[in-house]
Amino acid sequence: MDKPIGRVVRKRCAIYTRKSTEEGLDQAFNSLDAQQEACAAYVASQKHEGWLLSERPYDDGGLSGGSMQRPALLALLEDIKEKRVDIVVVYKVDRLTRSLADFAKLTELFDAHGASFVSVTQQFNTSTSMGRLTLNVLLSFAQFEREVAGERIRDKIALSKQRGMWMGGLPPLGYDPKDKQLVVNACEAKTVRHIYQSYLDCGSLVELKDKLDNEGVVSKKRHFENGKTFGGVPITRGALYQILRNRIYRGEIAHRGQIYQGNHKAIVDPDLWDQVQAKLIERGRRARTNTDRSKDNEVTKLMPALLTGLVFDAQGNRLTPTHTKNRGKRYCYYVSASLVRGKKATDGIRIPAADLEQLVLNKLAKRLRDPSWLTIHFGAKLEAHQIERLIKGGQTLSERFLQHDQNLVRALIDRVIIEKPSIIIWLKADTIIEQLTAIEHSLVCIEPVEETIVIKIDAHRLRCGKQVKLIIGDARADRHQIDDILLKLIIDARRWFEELKSGKRHSIAHIARVEKREQSDISRSLSLAFLAPDIVEMIVTGTQPLTLTTERLRAARPLPPSWSKQRSILLDQS
Repeated sequence: MDKPIGRVVRKRCAIYTRKSTEEGLDQAFNSLDAQQEACAAYVASQKHEGWLLSERPYDDGGLSGGSMQRPALLALLEDIKEKRVDIVVVYKVDRLTRSLADFAKLTELFDAHGASFVSVTQQFNTSTSMGRLTLNVLLSFAQFEREVAGERIRDKIALSKQRGMWMGGLPPLGYDPKDKQLVVNACEAKTVRHIYQSYLDCGSLVELKDKLDNEGVVSKKRHFENGKTFGGVPITRGALYQILRNRIYRGEIAHRGQIYQGNHKAIVDPDLWDQVQAKLIERGRRARTNTDRSKDNEVTKLMPALLTGLVFDAQGNRLTPTHTKNRGKRYCYYVSASLVRGKKATDGIRIPAADLEQLVLNKLAKRLRDPSWLTIHFGAKLEAHQIERLIKGGQTLSERFLQHDQNLVRALIDRVIIEKPSIIIWLKADTIIEQLTAIEHSLVCIEPVEETIVIKIDAHRLRCGKQVKLIIGDARADRHQIDDILLKLIIDARRWFEELKSGKRHSIAHIARVEKREQSDISRSLSLAFLAPDIVEMIVTGTQPLTLTTERLRAARPLPPSWSKQRSILLDQS
């Protein structure tokens, strides 16, 4: 708080200094000292105005002005809130921040707590409207300068890749980094060629993975400076697919859809490469044929599913989006082609579309909000302030993802594979980087650790009527949707029992005539009037497991009177 000294109001001044890099900070007199000295001299020149210098230093060395998360700045803001600082003094305005949006927040905070801001080399402060206008103009140029620098970095990366240079990141299996170049690792190169040849022999990624696992082939083992070790584990199908598609092995560099001749040596000869690519295209064409046919189906036109064309089974066959209607209500599913064609397939997959889509969206959104996950996959070469921007961008992208933006979903997801023990989500690393860069322009220097990022979700299968249904991770717990058909089965059974008990209907045949139903159907359904109370409560509240479907309940009729046996049949409880 200002206190009068005679006729002069005392103003407590805090000097804030910052330097973007740590270069030169170990010198006896560095940039921070120079800023401090110039600001202190300016405060001394305003002694007649009541300016008094605070003894506490606020110095941020090696931190960018593009971020607000700086220890000294945060301490300064806290002191302003506590009314311990009246004027913030800096050498230049961009020492405080380079972001126009961040400066607007700072100005609002200063005004709210009665503080002002002074730049000693630019002769203005925020206590006047003209000072604020001048600052906004200068900060606009500072922000423009930062964005131009980002564009220069992006252009430099593009130009370097056009010249065939490797721009860092984790080297793929088969190569080691040396003097900023990729050098062939003879032992790993032999493994890469073996993978290519084995794919031609096997004909599918499923068989290829089984073969490599049996042979003990593992991923590249990486050792980091912090002592941690990654890799050396069985190669996933997603990673195998990327190895088979990675043009680095042909001696080329890919960047944003363009292919350039690389400076490194090729591992895979052109003939082998062309044969593998032809095989991949052939299998992809077969899979797309079923999808193209389904697009002509009226059902697909009426019901555009979020993950159409992206969901596959373990054998690489696409799952078809379809739906059923009952009493005016539409139920949507992703279904194996064999089940769509009406064949009896014990290994067929039939997944509620809403459950699968929500699970995939939630899982990816959770990953985008996870600082550790973002840093591992995209922050290997970033500085601390850039990682903060990365985390902020991930949170924004996560919010957009949860809004069911179909274009964004289809841009980020390469495919979703339904396996027996799990669900595998393949993500396009380049597309995620493009989206993050669009949100946070300072992230233009991100290079992906790998082209495809794999997320695994635990799942298991249980038999449900005529097909096998997949129980997916948390979908069982998160699902709270009342199944009207299930509920009606129980209501009808109880109503029929009460009609027989009261004498309103004198026989099952009488009920069948009135309801226009088969007598055997009524007879079997009556056992549902004695369904275990906890199962009834689940159905009434919509919290029953996904395996408790209408088909399963109907197939289980007549149910035994024992509630424990009912739970064993309907809830898979022993």
